[in-house]
Amino acid sequence: MESTKTVRQLLKVRRGPVWTTSPDASVSDAVQLMIAKDVGALMVLDGERVAGIMTERDVARKVVAAGRLEGLRVSDLMTERVLYVRPDQPLAECMALMSERQVRHLPVLEQGQLVGIISIRDVVADIVAEQSFLIEQLEQYIYELPPHQRT
Repeated sequence: MESTKTVRQLLKVRRGPVWTTSPDASVSDAVQLMIAKDVGALMVLDGERVAGIMTERDVARKVVAAGRLEGLRVSDLMTERVLYVRPDQPLAECMALMSERQVRHLPVLEQGQLVGIISIRDVVADIVAEQSFLIEQLEQYIYELPPHQRT
């Protein structure tokens, strides 16, 4: 049974702030924020406009490729072409997109405005919880049947 839960429903229970940085911020400052907030990605905002996303993967690969950290700005590392989802999209679609495009974070945009961010961890945890609940309900149903109806 496929989940019909939407991104909007997930965001209601996952009430964390969306941590952001600017394109002009130093990579060092952005990484310190990621560490302090224990997040794997920062949305990069130019004013209110989404300019990109900077992930742990961007830092790991691009800092090594540049051969230095000093002087690097977020704009030097961020991914500018950001995949995003809308609040009304089903979580199953998000999981498929994340898997297909090999991304771990998806910003959530509504009418061009950033309203949240979801991670593969959020989606998997929600799907596992939903499946566990369904299994529990089915087991309860089976055990409540009279013995002659269980086969």
